[in-house]
Amino acid sequence: MRAVIALIAATALLRLAFAASTGLGVDESYMVAAGRMLSGGYFDHPPAAWWLSWGASHLLGTEAPLAVRLPFIGLFGLTTWLMFRLGCAVADAQAGFWAAVLLNLSPVFGVTGGTWVLPDGPLLCALTGAALCLVRATAPSSPTMTAGRWWCGAGVCAGLAMAAKYSAVLTIGGAFLFLLCDRRQRHWLARPAPYVAALIAGAVFSPVVIWNATHGWASFAFQGGRAVGLRFHPFAPVTVLLGEGLFVLPWIRAPMLALLVRGKPRLLAFLAAPPIAAFAAIAAWSSQRVLYHWAAPGYLMLFPALGEAVAARVHLPWVRRTIIGTAVFILVALTAIAAQIQFDIVGDRLASLMRKDPTMEGIDWVSIRSDLEQRGLLAPGTVVGVANWRDGGKIAYALGPDVTVLCLNADARQFGFAYPPADFVGRDVLLVGLTPVDGPFERIEPLPSASIRHRGRVLAPVSVAIGHRLIAWPPGK
Repeated sequence: MRAVIALIAATALLRLAFAASTGLGVDESYMVAAGRMLSGGYFDHPPAAWWLSWGASHLLGTEAPLAVRLPFIGLFGLTTWLMFRLGCAVADAQAGFWAAVLLNLSPVFGVTGGTWVLPDGPLLCALTGAALCLVRATAPSSPTMTAGRWWCGAGVCAGLAMAAKYSAVLTIGGAFLFLLCDRRQRHWLARPAPYVAALIAGAVFSPVVIWNATHGWASFAFQGGRAVGLRFHPFAPVTVLLGEGLFVLPWIRAPMLALLVRGKPRLLAFLAAPPIAAFAAIAAWSSQRVLYHWAAPGYLMLFPALGEAVAARVHLPWVRRTIIGTAVFILVALTAIAAQIQFDIVGDRLASLMRKDPTMEGIDWVSIRSDLEQRGLLAPGTVVGVANWRDGGKIAYALGPDVTVLCLNADARQFGFAYPPADFVGRDVLLVGLTPVDGPFERIEPLPSASIRHRGRVLAPVSVAIGHRLIAWPPGK
């Protein structure tokens, strides 16, 4: 237990240093900027992550990367502790410790889920809590009254998981399949506890349903549309599975899948299989790209079994070398990223090898605000228009909460709900973007461009113009 506490403390310090050394990514900037207006629901995802970043920025009085990332770093410390307890529940304390260690070494969990402003942070924490409650509830030695409390706990955690990300329903659905398929646990289907847990989960999730019902089911339709398509991509599932291996780390993912095939522990295998199988299958027909981290909750459930396997073999030199080598690899990679963001060590050499300079995503575009302020273009009440939500997130975050930013695009995501362009018809709009912003204005007046700069180097020019009098929105209305 002391070792796990030390692990949580040490990794939290590393995450704090990494969070303070890097700017917000594209999705992070978008969530912070578009989520400045508190809402019962949001276009892209349920509200848990949005509320966390909003609360942190208001409590601490700043939107600095470290401030808005702080709740997610804290949550991952709790996730690590819950993983330790889950490993203890299905095996022993050694298994729990190594499950917690491996969780922190896997980039999609220890870096993405453990640091960044994304729905994955609260999702992973809530799902780990739900899994622990389910293991306790279905343990043969658990008294009926105690098991009932664990079922209620599972319901609360399941509701919180779905309030973080809709895909949580796949993992939670695995629990029902487990009760249905395991003859030793089937008796629970004739008892009220699982149904009470389902009602509790539904109650926790109900604000998301209410928001969708009052906003044209926008969020449900958007996420559900990602599973729709009429094209057949026979190799897409293979690509998705290979990509998931890179995100989890191949030498961690490979033994996980072997343990999943063996189906032990049985409950966790049932929780793991649906998201892994579902997203690989969806990739075969979806008209949209399936992102590799979507199946992460499935792999999350396999860490206790992997921890047990490692605990039984940790005396072997090659196992110890692999763990130490992975830790060194992650530390070196994070240090290199942070150093590049802080000091621009490699300069424009990355841009010559890739389609665009990846440094742009890791820095905050504050030079745009500096340029516009020096030219007197950000007077109080200025409304800024951007061409798409991705660049809009970075630009809106850089300009700060005192500047209203409109996304002049049919696909405006949460910007369309927070700041509807239709509310600004008749206004002049300052148009800012990596590409010229078009729109239904009486006249567009081009202005000298600004730039995204880092350590004195220009990463990209930024188009600036004034759209005189927004005529209508949407265009042609």
